[in-house]
Amino acid sequence: MIILVAVTWVVLTALLLAPSALPASWQYYVYSPAGVGLWMLAMLFGPVIMVFRRWNWIRHG
Repeated sequence: MIILVAVTWVVLTALLLAPSALPASWQYYVYSPAGVGLWMLAMLFGPVIMVFRRWNWIRHG
């Protein structure tokens, strides 16, 4: 479960730190206050959602 949470956080952090992979017109939206707020919510709720979706895999290996 810890690995799943860590992978989720790494993916979300990589998406925030790598805006050069996005088109130039999207870079404003990534660093806008709303974009950063949504990213922060994803950092909090993303791991919970992933654990809930993968619960059978976590329990049974």
